[in-house]
Amino acid sequence: MMRLDLRGMRCPWPALRLARALREGAEAVEIRADDPAAPGELAAVARAAGADFAVVGDAFRVTRGGAVNPSFTA
Repeated sequence: MMRLDLRGMRCPWPALRLARALREGAEAVEIRADDPAAPGELAAVARAAGADFAVVGDAFRVTRGGAVNPSFTA
């Protein structure tokens, strides 16, 4: 599992980092982010990529079910 500590970054940076990890083939990503907009932004990126999004404790977890949506460009 890839882990991204993005605390201190303001959106859209956490969402962009997640999108990059998914495009590069990460199967599962655990993200720590403290921007209040992060949950919504990260969930939107996961949805656009065809991945699952969950809140696990104080982190966010994104898991791919299969190939990333080919039209995904976030």
